[in-house]
Amino acid sequence: MHLRKTYTSIRQLTKATCTVQAEGVGNEELALVGGKLAQVVKLNGDRVTLQVFGGTEGLFTDTPVQFLGAAPSLHVGPDLIGRFFNAYGQPIDGGPAPEGEEREIGGPTVNPVRREQPHQLIATGIAGIDLNNTLVAGQKIPFFADADQPYNEVMATVALRAKADKIVLGGMGLTNDDYRYFRQRFESAGVLDRIVGFINTTEDPPVERLLVPDMALTAAEHFAVDHGEQVLVLLTDMTLYADALSIVANRMDQIPSKDSMPGSLYSDLARLYEKAAQFPDGGSITIIAVTTLSEGDITHAIPDNTGYITEGQLFLRQDSEVGKVIVDPFRSLSRLKQLVIGRQTREDHPQVMNAAVRLYADASNARTKRENGFDLTDYDERTLAFARGYARDILAVDVNLDTNSMLDKAWELFAQHFRPQELGIKENLIETYLPKVPAG
Repeated sequence: MHLRKTYTSIRQLTKATCTVQAEGVGNEELALVGGKLAQVVKLNGDRVTLQVFGGTEGLFTDTPVQFLGAAPSLHVGPDLIGRFFNAYGQPIDGGPAPEGEEREIGGPTVNPVRREQPHQLIATGIAGIDLNNTLVAGQKIPFFADADQPYNEVMATVALRAKADKIVLGGMGLTNDDYRYFRQRFESAGVLDRIVGFINTTEDPPVERLLVPDMALTAAEHFAVDHGEQVLVLLTDMTLYADALSIVANRMDQIPSKDSMPGSLYSDLARLYEKAAQFPDGGSITIIAVTTLSEGDITHAIPDNTGYITEGQLFLRQDSEVGKVIVDPFRSLSRLKQLVIGRQTREDHPQVMNAAVRLYADASNARTKRENGFDLTDYDERTLAFARGYARDILAVDVNLDTNSMLDKAWELFAQHFRPQELGIKENLIETYLPKVPAG
């Protein structure tokens, strides 16, 4: 980057922005304001408003402003693999700066003409996802979780088990312990050869979080489009990303919308999630993003807007019956699962999935009867026993099963607790699969 003309007359200062009069400046261009990195966020004729990432404390109206002549960029190539970077694409792992083609981040999504309907199964190894909420390459789906749930551990588990060529982690507002956890988990598992990480920690300025998803998705597009690889992008936590959007909007005196979020929240989120795609040459970008909930409030503007953009959602819940965190089968949904289940998975998958959820719902009804003092039938007792096994052996996020083993485990639970006619499964499938698993 080459420094352009220096300006020393700042017209306006807020807590996070400054405004100068300048010519020939581009939108999203980077600048140095008194040595602090800043980015153009608004152009009005020759009035240029910059977002100062470190805040404007210590800046004055005569502080020099130097424009860098380019938007934020990332050097893409093999040097990214196995590395961790900050929000600006600079190494934070002690290694050298990456070399390769320089690309601006935050560019437009791939032309829809160059996309295909998602059709390739992505197995995560987490049975609670793969059985009931099967994911497809090119899908975009969030994890909705309370702040006290182990969502980062789940994301790391997905990264280790998912059948993908590359995993790109975008961490926003991570504690240093979270960052070390991800690094140590990947290193100890020996999978750094397919990991790329972009990390903003709680010690970094919050507004820098706005760069992390674009950095991650620029790297993902390089591997998916240029090399035809299947790339899984993990973003955590999108609530902290949205909070950073709110900080900038409020400090620019924009009128807030619902829940103090900026009116542009939907388009800001959609711009990122729409990067998910299946490409004709075989490459794909799949996005799984954590959205933490405020006291479980699914109506908050962040999860509410997210739900309109994405293709389902995954809910984490603590199951008090078995003492484990599970993928909630009632509130979770993958809208694309029907494209692959029973086609790229075993023929009994759709029927097993439906039967298991129905029986789990019967157990929920039996639990309500018990809590209200009603007598339970023999069937009620058996559904409760099934539900405990289903949650412990299949839905729990620490369960690691491949797809066939997951289905076999479900058949085993069916055989232990129910008669064939109670399953509601086609007779030919019962004859094929249930006799293989003796009742225990």
